[in-house]
Amino acid sequence: MRNWWMGTMAAVLAAAPALAQRGAMTNDPYIWLEDKDGAKPLAWVEAENAKTLPRLQNDPRYATFYKEALAIAAAKDRIPMPAQMFGRIYNFWRDADHPQGIWRWTSEADYAAPAPHWTTTLDLDALSKAEGKKWVWKGATCLEPEERLCLVALSEGGEDAVTYREFDLAAGQFVAGGFTLPKSKQGAEWLDKDTLLVSRDWGAGTMTASSYPFVVKTVKRGAPLEAATEVYRGQPTDQLGTYAGVITDGQGHRLVTIMRRTTFFGGETYIWTPAGTRKLDLPARTFPAGMVDGQVLFQTSDPWGSVPAGAIASVPLADVEAGRLNPTILFAPTPRQSVDEVVATRNHVVLIYNDNVRGRASVYTHGMGGWSAKPIALPDNASLGVASADDKSDHGYLTVTGFLTPTTLLPLDAAAATAARPVKTLPAKFDATGLVVEQHEATSTDGTKVPYFVVHKQGIPLDGTTPTIMTAYGGFELPMLPSYSGVTGKLWLERGGSYVLANIRGGGEFGPAWHDAGRKTKRQVIYDDFASVAKDLIARQPTSPAKLGIYGGSNGGLLMGVEFNQHPDLWKAVTIQVPLLDMIRYEQIAAGASWVDEYGSVANPDEKAFLETISPYQNIKKGVAYPEPYIWTTTKDDRVGPQHARKFAARLKEYGLPYLFYEDTAGGHSGDADIEQGARLQALQMTYFAQKLLGPATPTR
Repeated sequence: MRNWWMGTMAAVLAAAPALAQRGAMTNDPYIWLEDKDGAKPLAWVEAENAKTLPRLQNDPRYATFYKEALAIAAAKDRIPMPAQMFGRIYNFWRDADHPQGIWRWTSEADYAAPAPHWTTTLDLDALSKAEGKKWVWKGATCLEPEERLCLVALSEGGEDAVTYREFDLAAGQFVAGGFTLPKSKQGAEWLDKDTLLVSRDWGAGTMTASSYPFVVKTVKRGAPLEAATEVYRGQPTDQLGTYAGVITDGQGHRLVTIMRRTTFFGGETYIWTPAGTRKLDLPARTFPAGMVDGQVLFQTSDPWGSVPAGAIASVPLADVEAGRLNPTILFAPTPRQSVDEVVATRNHVVLIYNDNVRGRASVYTHGMGGWSAKPIALPDNASLGVASADDKSDHGYLTVTGFLTPTTLLPLDAAAATAARPVKTLPAKFDATGLVVEQHEATSTDGTKVPYFVVHKQGIPLDGTTPTIMTAYGGFELPMLPSYSGVTGKLWLERGGSYVLANIRGGGEFGPAWHDAGRKTKRQVIYDDFASVAKDLIARQPTSPAKLGIYGGSNGGLLMGVEFNQHPDLWKAVTIQVPLLDMIRYEQIAAGASWVDEYGSVANPDEKAFLETISPYQNIKKGVAYPEPYIWTTTKDDRVGPQHARKFAARLKEYGLPYLFYEDTAGGHSGDADIEQGARLQALQMTYFAQKLLGPATPTR
């Protein structure tokens, strides 16, 4: 089965529009910084970088941090995560010899060997050199089983907009005269070897206000895009546009769907045949998630009859096609559980879920009596994931990871509901001797218990002296789970620092209810949760405001901006990464209009009034003793955009408040143009934390 829903959401979250200047506020003196690629704003960026980089890079610790971060990112002993396809194992790989990466394959038998023999399929470094562009890998959509054709998604410099190019895996090259979809925010799915279902910019009037495609067309091999045939049209007012998907199972069943995303989290689901489309009678936040044995799986974020929110249910394919939707529950979570992944193999469903922020896994099997479940025995106190599985077999791979446990890859036998001994294990990237992990709960302002993890040296003094960095996300129903970070361990924990992960509301740690508790005008609880965790941590006394730093990116960058404003006395250091910060104009910047379902809109008086109370850019005040923040972003970010970070820094400068600002020129929203960029960004941030929380560098002799 193709887990098209996850792929579509990845494409949707990766897509973003160009800057829209409509509705400019006349009382905003820094509106000119919203011209993302304009000469004047870029000159301002260059001047700011010229002040910030010497401050950080001239610190003798920077060179060491950079060297260590680069060594971890470029190491050849990392796990080559598998993608099962055509009886082979495929992998996209970056290292010191391939900073932009290679797409490669090996046999399934050889993959288990300590040193598999890999055959390179596509070399992005060589392609970039040949074509004079910095191509960044954004994945591939492949046609199975009879053809070995793929649509490779390439981004120039890391932007979210991509170009699709048809690649022949058997021949190991791009198809001459094959499918090519020029740069756009777009999605494409194989209908058959000569037909694609494509959503993209087809010209005027085919993109939403936030620049997502809402027109789906079939594109035929050899025909120009102008000859594509429209099969469905959403509306320009939709927040996330419209995309097609193909769901298959191991028995040969197929369902073609069209998802119209009227809001970020909800929309309409249609099934499509050459005869046309039919809308399914589903709650707005219930979507197809796969198919096994002719049973279509659905994941819910709204109640659906007797099916609660946050559950997995199924409906026979024949009933779906006939419009008879009487769901059967596979999994219904408790209040402290949440679904993380649902993946189909040939005959089974693998479910990864979280129980009080700890990973669990079970295999579900459909039979004459309905669904039965078997738990998979795996380590406790860890995060789990499906690294690879498809509907061609019942074999796949699982990952197990934790704060101090290097990631391991285990072969999965879904038929037996067992995971064998690890086939790959990441070597330790830092010395974890004497480190411990604790889980605590803080009480938020409304009495809600908010869990958080702390990683630190055993036996640290409870006198507030331990340098500590703390992070969270708190949005979009995305959970923050324990994971192994070689960079955090090497650059921070080894040097005596402590690390804190807060599982605040707005995320998905406890399912849709945990997320919904902090949406729109209820959002202040997210920020109260984070501050409550910090206060609980300080009360326990491993750290203190003078030794506490915080960081977060994107929506987490908004979190940092709010905490910077609302609780300047709680932190000594605040890193604000690729952030949203102007919440009054966010709908006019990059993909902002698509996030109204999360944040609310200034067009709604109540939501505008709330946004005015939290918007970091508008709530900076003169004369307040703020910590000196480090704000970083990227010019190529066409999702959130660098505009927020620029304007925030400019306002701080206007008020005579201290700050550091850095804008990298490549890498998109994720800062992933190549491994060097990632190491540079990590080293700059850690140098800032060292300066603020560890003190001046010790002079060398």
